[in-house]
Amino acid sequence: MRRATFTDTAVSYAAIGGTLAPDLLRYPPNGYRPIERTVRLGSGEERFQLASKSLMTWGVQRGSGMTVTDLLSSTGEQYTGLVFNADGQAARDQKSAANEATFGDDGTPYIVNGMSAHLSVKVGPFTIDAPVRVVYVIDEPDRVGFAYGTMVGHPASGEESFIVDKRDDDSVWLTIRAFSRPSTWRYRLGWPVARLQQAKFTKRYLRALHPIGAA
Repeated sequence: MRRATFTDTAVSYAAIGGTLAPDLLRYPPNGYRPIERTVRLGSGEERFQLASKSLMTWGVQRGSGMTVTDLLSSTGEQYTGLVFNADGQAARDQKSAANEATFGDDGTPYIVNGMSAHLSVKVGPFTIDAPVRVVYVIDEPDRVGFAYGTMVGHPASGEESFIVDKRDDDSVWLTIRAFSRPSTWRYRLGWPVARLQQAKFTKRYLRALHPIGAA
């Protein structure tokens, strides 16, 4: 797997990368509520490529009704993993992977490690602002995705991942995993309502990449 993980500490929680844990649903970070949702997007390489391209240009968020602004690429260090020789020993020459910018058809830069963004959404008469930072990116032949963590000012504290994968039977799936809790005591007071909004947007996320818009 080729995965890079952002190592700065600008996010508002400690368990960075926790959405990668296989046992997240059984053993979430202490005090956090985990979720996992999956939807089939279709099948075939073309569907996988289209879904991946949309995913990595904020298609899930925009397709669910969110506004994505203030995209800033990282200037911090990134961890790209060690390169190993055939004998299992770490290679002496650890070359850094190139970090060339890639853009979607509309000019939106592809999501990269350390990128920050402001997500905003209208909830009744209010506009909720949710600053996030990308904490890891997955880029494999049959598996593409990313996770972002909350930053100060976000109503929640936690992490959310979005992964598209093409399986052995050629089917293509979107999986969303997250863990969260209220970020402040003020948001804790309204958390039951916030959880309902979170569930609603998770359903919208699942529909956003679907070719017929239905999970």
